[in-house]
Amino acid sequence: MKVLHVDTNHPLLLEQFEAMGFENHEDYTSPKTDIAEKIQAYDGLIIRSRFSIDADFMDRATHLKFIGRVGAGLENIDVRYARSKDIFLAAAPEGNRNAVAEHALGMLLTLFNKLHTADQEVRQGIWDREGNRGLELEGKVVGIVGYGNMGKAFAKKLKGFDVEEVICYDIQGGVEDEHARQVGIMELQQRTEVLSLHVPQTNLTTGMVNSAYINGFHNPFWLLNTARGKCVKTPDLVTALQTGKIKGAALDVLEYEKTSFEHMFADGALPEAFHYLVKAHNVLLTPHVAGWTVESKIKLAQTIVDKIKAQFC
Repeated sequence: MKVLHVDTNHPLLLEQFEAMGFENHEDYTSPKTDIAEKIQAYDGLIIRSRFSIDADFMDRATHLKFIGRVGAGLENIDVRYARSKDIFLAAAPEGNRNAVAEHALGMLLTLFNKLHTADQEVRQGIWDREGNRGLELEGKVVGIVGYGNMGKAFAKKLKGFDVEEVICYDIQGGVEDEHARQVGIMELQQRTEVLSLHVPQTNLTTGMVNSAYINGFHNPFWLLNTARGKCVKTPDLVTALQTGKIKGAALDVLEYEKTSFEHMFADGALPEAFHYLVKAHNVLLTPHVAGWTVESKIKLAQTIVDKIKAQFC
């Protein structure tokens, strides 16, 4: 089979595909229009997030048997249309779930202990111990929204911190395990002190965290988002930060990211809400790198290889 790679990934993908008898072709720079002109020559496509795979593109891909998305989600692919054309889809949430969990935990501990602001103050000669008094995770109730690969990995990490309880909410029933108890939305909102998002981007989750959702929580809470930026309405988040309804936020993803996740702003503008986040001491920001570790790069690629090998070899 001929496979077109349109994003750079770990070289093991190329090496192991070649060992499986696949013919690798690489094109990391051509625009989508040029890729669409030649995609009919390929049986497989390997992509991260460089461009979306829509119905028109797949209609041109007359011999396409599989798409491997080297990442956790499939929101940039018209999944329903792909399945109608019997195109096998392989994503790799198993590959970076540990990285995401560790990053979320690191962001939470950084916020609680003000490590980001304390570091900058000391570098400026400011020695403010009382101003940097932290919080402990012990005894807190952590709520997880979305209890799949990422949510489960995060819950597992929390077990060593003596939290009061980890509770989870998911539209699928029966997802709880030894690390978290599944609850309904009412209990989630009544008890949660730290809320961590681990949901895919869908019609249901886009804009999910808005003012009505936030104000439904009984207690002020801390918000972590290592999922998708568009799940949170940023102006509503800013309002909640200003009122104290949200005590602080750790955001690895932003509403303003391009769909490729490679750049932040589609039009170069800096929204007013983003200006607030940049200046807020109780906000921690990273550039969509929660699942972006040295180890996860290997695991993601290997997961895609394994799934395609199991399907076609």
